[in-house]
Parts: sequence; structure tokens; C-alpha cells
Amino acid sequence: MSDYAISCCSTADLSHEWYEKRDIAVVPFHIIVGKDDLEDDMGVTITQEELFRRMLSGEEAHSSQVSTDAYINHFEPMLKQGKDILHITLSSGISGTLNSAMAAKAELQEKYPYRKIIIVDSLNGSSGYGMVVDLAADLRDEGKTIDEVQDYLEAHLQEFNTWVLSTDLTFLIKGGRVKPAAGAIGKLLNICPFVTLTQTGSLAVVEKIRTKKKALARLVEIMKERADKGLSYEGKCFISHSDPALGQELKAQVEASFPQLKGKIATFLVGGTIGVHLGPGTVVLFFRGPEGQKRDFTA
Repeated sequence: MSDYAISCCSTADLSHEWYEKRDIAVVPFHIIVGKDDLEDDMGVTITQEELFRRMLSGEEAHSSQVSTDAYINHFEPMLKQGKDILHITLSSGISGTLNSAMAAKAELQEKYPYRKIIIVDSLNGSSGYGMVVDLAADLRDEGKTIDEVQDYLEAHLQEFNTWVLSTDLTFLIKGGRVKPAAGAIGKLLNICPFVTLTQTGSLAVVEKIRTKKKALARLVEIMKERADKGLSYEGKCFISHSDPALGQELKAQVEASFPQLKGKIATFLVGGTIGVHLGPGTVVLFFRGPEGQKRDFTA
């Protein structure tokens, strides 16, 4: 039994079973749909299908980050058990939740001066954030100390690749990621934008491909170009999606190109918070690049 806890937010987009198996503590974001304030709890309070049905019917939907008080309520039971805490947050480039976690840390550190509370910015989102958290659990289980895990993560965060493919521009337009005029043309021409994360963990549109079929093939090509050891890549590979058919098709294509990954790719539903912003028709591919290699994008 480790003397520290690993913690994350629900926006890491893993499953209940995964969190339990890896002994990871989770604190939920909230999603507001119409007049309903709901916990983003991996589909328990509201399923992905119901969320998208309501969004597509015209109900307003947005997310609410974890508050300082919620973090305090999440952290304190672990501190009372005598555990230190390593909490990994959703990227500060797309959310202010890091600030809430740091405020909770400052308040609790006065009350529990002999306990460590370490906050790490994942610089990632969805199941790529989940990959960072899962790696932390691997390192803990190997016997690494809380400080060793922090040091390793912060030295390697830039290696985590996140590539988002959206086949429905509706909510990217609504959220301001794609301009309305460009979005209207894109929908007419069946254009699928690729979104990735910059070095600071913010989102950037970097490519646009016509047709879903070509876009999926391009996603696999990107992985061939950027994965550690190319086609011999054997590290973690996660896929999250808001369209099961898209997720399964991408998984099949990646397995066909990367023989070491056959039967080893984990797939997850995009959670409520990420789903509110990306909408239906989204698939995201996560993998690691070569050691020490930073992301290309700095915007």
C-alpha cells in the first residue's frame, strides 16, 4: 500500500472500472444542461447519448470546473488518512481548475503541515490526460516516491500527443474554436478539422481534411510520423470518442498499422465536460512521441 494517493478530475475521461483498478481518486467537474447542474461522473448522472440529444435539440450546455471548496472536500479525507496527495489537473491551457487546486492546497497545507500536496498540470485533456494519470499509477506501483513521480511526469509531459478529429463542426463553431463563416463552408464541403495541443496545453486547429474516411487515414499517418519508434511503437495508446463507430474504426486502423498494439489499445467515451465543447462526431487519438521531444506547436 502506497503512502500517497494519486488523484485527478473527471475530465481525464477514463472509466469507473479503470479508476478503481488503478486506485485513482477522482473529483468531478460539473456540466450545466438547460437548467440542470449535473456532475460529470463518467455517464452515471447523464449518459453521453442523453447529453448530445439535449444539445442537438437546442438546449444550452456548458461546463463548470472543480471549485476550491470541492477540492478541499476531495483532498481532506485522504490527508486525514495520513496520505500525501499527487493531484494531476486538466491542462491549464484549457481550464482554470489548476488555480482552484492550488488554492485548496494552500488552505489545507496550513491545516496539515506535515502532509505533501503536489499539483501537476497535465498539459493535456480527455483520455490523454488520463494517460498521464495512468502513467503516474504505473510509477507508483513500481515503488517510485511521490517526488520521483512528479519529477518524471513534468520532464515528459511534452511527449504526450493528442490529436482530435471532429466530423461535426456544430459545437466547435458554437464554442468559438471555428469561426462561423469558415464553419459553414466546412460543413458544406464535409471538412474535418484536426485539433492538437500546444506546448502550453492550449488547443490549436492545425489541419483540415475533406471527408471522414480521408481524415481517419490521416490520423493514422500522423501517428506513424510522430509516435516513438514509428511503426514499432509499443507504448500506451488510448482512444476517446463520442461516436462508437468512429472509435472502433480508428482502433482497427491503428492496430493494422502498429502490430505491437494489437489488442492493447484502450478506448473510452468522451466525458461530459469535453463532450459539451466538442460535441458528437469526435474521436481523439493519444500516444507518446520520442523521449525528450517537445510538441511542435507553441501558439
